[in-house]
Amino acid sequence: MANFFDEIRKNKIKSILLIFLVIPVFILLAYAIAEVYNPELTFLFITIASLIAIVQIFVSYYKGDKIVLKITGAKPATKPKYTRLINIVEGLSIAANIPTPKVYVIENPDLNAFATGRDPEHASIAVTTGLLEKMNKEELEGVIGHEMSHIKNYDIKFMTLVSVLIGLVVIISNIFLRSLWFRGRSRNKNSGIFLLIGLALAIIAPIAVKLIQLAISRKREFLADASSAQLTRYPDGLASALEKIKEYNTGKLQVSDAVAPLFISEPKRNRFVYLFSTHPPIEERIKRLREM
Repeated sequence: MANFFDEIRKNKIKSILLIFLVIPVFILLAYAIAEVYNPELTFLFITIASLIAIVQIFVSYYKGDKIVLKITGAKPATKPKYTRLINIVEGLSIAANIPTPKVYVIENPDLNAFATGRDPEHASIAVTTGLLEKMNKEELEGVIGHEMSHIKNYDIKFMTLVSVLIGLVVIISNIFLRSLWFRGRSRNKNSGIFLLIGLALAIIAPIAVKLIQLAISRKREFLADASSAQLTRYPDGLASALEKIKEYNTGKLQVSDAVAPLFISEPKRNRFVYLFSTHPPIEERIKRLREM
């Protein structure tokens, strides 16, 4: 099994690279938009785009987890209603030797869970009500153990940055595409060239989202599964939980593509999702756990 310290180092490097990838995309898209609409405002557009990127990176780092929790509809878990869940999180955080994450619940019949935050000291775990209803104690421990691994090796930092930053790139691209319907005559004689550049960026951005999400290695999910088995000392617990997730999930948990990689299982169920899945097939995950 991969060394946790190696994973932490790799995830910190990837987070920095992601930031330096997003800023040029912002600036280039702003430059193309300015050249299409009004070249005299190019410097202003680039300045605004740069400021937006910097602010968004700052917000993503310090508030990204709160944004993710809000858009997924997660609510704080409290006792006595969620005593079992809170006790399991507290117990496994001690076993993982990390601070106890905040615990949240999402009102949804699908079986799913995710972890978010910038580091183990500022982490949260959210589970659906469907998961709590269908899982027994050992299965729930397996799922929480999986999320604990994501927290311990800083997966949450990288995945939260991906969710917020790349989501913003898509939003700006969509705004640009929609604005073309109302575009007047440009003052720039070369606006056609920049229009093509802007269109290419706006179209490629959503594809880039998938590619970057796929860059979140599927091996990381295998590592989190193995780490869960190590924490709980019972690999069959998570294996059984994944079997129930496969059986009962119907795709009722609707989340954006930017947020989907955070979950223990792909929220959307269709025959094409596996072509761009950030997760390995559940069947393979179950098989490896059963063989431990």
